[in-house]
Amino acid sequence: MKRLGLTLVTALCLAASTFAAGNQPTTAKWEGNINVNKLCKYLQLNSVQSEEVANICDYFSEQMSRATTAKKDKEAKLRNAVYGNLKLMRKTLSAEQYAKYAALMNLTLLNKGIDLSK
Repeated sequence: MKRLGLTLVTALCLAASTFAAGNQPTTAKWEGNINVNKLCKYLQLNSVQSEEVANICDYFSEQMSRATTAKKDKEAKLRNAVYGNLKLMRKTLSAEQYAKYAALMNLTLLNKGIDLSK
């Protein structure tokens, strides 16, 4: 009976720690790898737009890596990187392409644990 109780407590603790670890923000894990070729296919970009989007993605990756490694004002730098990226993309993409991109960016940020609604 004692072993069964100990096993149950151990299983409960393991389950609780696994659940708690899954809810932690993962902003430190941002690799900044954006597959520009797949993005261009998804958004159906022309050659001029493809070049501009590639440059914007490189710039965004650089800004996100700086923001995630920052010691001060991490949230503000993350917000500036994301909104700066969206602003540059809005100038480059058509309205339909931008709507698709904004939805994709929102989903990606949520999956990475980055919440800018604060």
